[in-house]
Amino acid sequence: METLLIKDKLEDAAGLLRSGGLVAVPTETVYGLAGNGLDAAAVERIYEVKDRPAVKPLSLMVPGPEAMEAYCLEVPPAAKYLAEKFWPGPLTIVLKAKGHIPPIVLAGGSTVGLRCPQHPMTLELLKRAGVPFAAPSANPSGEESPKTAEQVRAYFDGKIEAIVDGGPCGLGLESTIIDMSALPYKILRQGALPAAEIRAALAESLQVIGITGGTGSGKTTALNVLADMGALILDCDEIYHQLLQTDTDMLSQIESAFPGVVTGGVLDRKALGAVVFSDEQALQKLNTITHRCVDREVQRRLEDFAMSGGRIAAIDAIELFVGNQARRCQTTLAVLAKPEIRAERIMRRDGISREYALLRIQAQRPDSYFEGLCDHILRNDGSPEEFEMECKKLFKEILNHG
Repeated sequence: METLLIKDKLEDAAGLLRSGGLVAVPTETVYGLAGNGLDAAAVERIYEVKDRPAVKPLSLMVPGPEAMEAYCLEVPPAAKYLAEKFWPGPLTIVLKAKGHIPPIVLAGGSTVGLRCPQHPMTLELLKRAGVPFAAPSANPSGEESPKTAEQVRAYFDGKIEAIVDGGPCGLGLESTIIDMSALPYKILRQGALPAAEIRAALAESLQVIGITGGTGSGKTTALNVLADMGALILDCDEIYHQLLQTDTDMLSQIESAFPGVVTGGVLDRKALGAVVFSDEQALQKLNTITHRCVDREVQRRLEDFAMSGGRIAAIDAIELFVGNQARRCQTTLAVLAKPEIRAERIMRRDGISREYALLRIQAQRPDSYFEGLCDHILRNDGSPEEFEMECKKLFKEILNHG
């Protein structure tokens, strides 16, 4: 058999693939050995030519995210988001396979990996051929993955129908593989796309609602409604206090900025307060440290939640618009109430006097601040039942629209 070297006649390569031939193709990572992924005989030849173990499944190259519905069952929104963000690119997404994919591709399993290569010639070839490509790296099993057409020829000259010469591959690493066929999602292979970028993108795919408003306004009721809808609730104040107990890095930064306020790994809050509450610049320095650390923890929790298949999250923060929190939110909501009603709630909750409750309210931002920044305003001046109904109505509208 003569192995053709194709540099521009992609229709010839497409015809070979449609008829069951094997064609090596370039990607942004390494060259792949492609065959018609819906042709069991062609796929069997790939295993034979590569001497690939039959227990190792093959992924399918596809021209874009729209192919997910054609070849996969139960495609989660997060998988579509990753495809839209990173395809074409070095990411393989594993999902449950539809029944018309030959069993040999799946190697006895029930899932299939999809990959959209970032190389113009192979993308064009996929469109012209009209079939997905089963395309592992174009090397015999155990050998180095090829980055040039010449390396492929050295491996398979006379054993495959053609090689599409697209020049040297740029990355030289194989794609990263994420399994999204079950929960939690798992990175199966770290390749050219860093896992950290995938986790961050999944966090971006969440529907995040920012909740703010002064103490006693009734944010807890709104958050409980969201929790009942499956949302992850992130209380930034609670996270801050947890970090004071667990985050040695934050404590180290505070001790470095304010020597003597951390003893034996424990923060002396009175000593810190004596420094920062009489010095505006010192308070700003403290806030910079704590906001950065809280922000990092919020991001970690959002990523973990997204990797577990979560879809909705809420960030509760009085200072929602300071730092990165508001930028994470698709929409923001302020819960507001009349000062006298807030004071009554604070008195019942904290067992303090009316005068002290009003002082706390006066020390916080006015309603006008929240009204000028938030996308939605809910007033909580009536009964808990009425407010809960308003929350349910608004959140359904927000999430259905999202």
